[in-house]
Amino acid sequence: MKNDKMKNQYRVNEQIRVREVRIVGEGGSTVMPTRQALDMAHQQGVDLVEISPNAQPPVCRLIDYSKFLYQQKKHQKEMKAKQVKVEVKEIRFGPQTDDHDYNFKLKHAKEFLEEGNKVRAYVFFRGRSILFKEQGEVLLLRFANDLEEYAKVEQLPRLEGKKMFLFLAPKKAGVAKKSQQKRDNERREAEAKAAQEQEAEATAAANGLLANAKGGEDLLSKLKLDDEKA
Repeated sequence: MKNDKMKNQYRVNEQIRVREVRIVGEGGSTVMPTRQALDMAHQQGVDLVEISPNAQPPVCRLIDYSKFLYQQKKHQKEMKAKQVKVEVKEIRFGPQTDDHDYNFKLKHAKEFLEEGNKVRAYVFFRGRSILFKEQGEVLLLRFANDLEEYAKVEQLPRLEGKKMFLFLAPKKAGVAKKSQQKRDNERREAEAKAAQEQEAEATAAANGLLANAKGGEDLLSKLKLDDEKA
């Protein structure tokens, strides 16, 4: 059924009734009368396939029509495979979620975002817990702040019935963007490490010089002692 639909997308051979066409191939393109193009296709044992009917003149290729349909189907398959399927993952909280549960869910949210998925976090209020809606809003804002390296906020916390929702989208699929604070911390750590290495090298060099100096003094004392004996 799909192949039949694809076949109907293109005009072939005698179905092409314009006066002239542009033939494209590896050697470039040439405009010629349609009858001449049909004769060329017949001589080469291929088909005249119209691939761009809206061009002036229409663009055609000299190719086996079955091979052409196979190439088109393969191309569509490859394009479909390259498309990233974005899913929306849910993270549920209570208005009084403890730190252990919070950190566990924060870890999962990071994984979802790194995979390129969106995150819909929400606080569910049972019964009278709706009185703590401000606490739920604070929790969701904290959640968004802790994920600032990985996500951008698509929707700030909003109460809908008994649920307060926060929507997050990945900043970049598979790559977490570092915050300025984290970059500064890493820079300071690198500078401190380099300073420690330089200090260690200087200490080692000083110890080496000291050892050489001591060895020289011992050798000089020995030579003086030999001279006195002589």
